[in-house]
Amino acid sequence: MRRYLLHLLALTVLGLGTASIGYAQGDDTKDDRRDLKRDQKDLGKDRKDIHNDQKDLNKDRADRRNDRRDVNKDQKDLRNDRRDLRKDVKAGDKTDAAKDRRDIRHDQKDLNKDKRDLHADNRDIHKDEKDLHKDRKDARHDRKDINHDKRDIRHDRHGK
Repeated sequence: MRRYLLHLLALTVLGLGTASIGYAQGDDTKDDRRDLKRDQKDLGKDRKDIHNDQKDLNKDRADRRNDRRDVNKDQKDLRNDRRDLRKDVKAGDKTDAAKDRRDIRHDQKDLNKDKRDLHADNRDIHKDEKDLHKDRKDARHDRKDINHDKRDIRHDRHGK
C-alpha cells in the first residue's frame, strides 16, 4: 500500500510539473510571437531607413559632382584671368590689369567657397555611409532575431 501511495504521489508531482512546464511554454510562445512582431516591425523601419539613406547618399554624391565641376570651372577662369593679367601688364594697360586683378580675387573667393562645399559634401557622404552601414547591420540582426523567434515558436509548438 505504501509503495502504491508513493507511486501515486510521484505521478502526481510529475503530472503537475509537466502541466506547469506546458503552461510556461504557452506563455513563452506568446512572448516569442510578440518578439517576432516587434522584430518584423523593426526590420520594416530599418529597410525604410536604408532606402532613405541611400537616396540621401545619391543626392550628396550628385552635389559633390556638381561642386567638383564648379571647382574645375573656377580654376579654368582663374588661369584665364592670370593669363590676361600677364598680357595686360606686358602691354602696359593698367585699367585692364586692375580689372583682371579684381576678377582673380573674385574667382579665388568663389574657388575657396566651392572647395569648402566640396569638403562638406565629402563629410556628409562619409556620415551617410556610416549610417547606412549601421542600418544594414540592424536589419541583419533583426532578420536573425526573426529566424530565431520563428524557430522558438516551431520548437514550442512541437514540444521540443
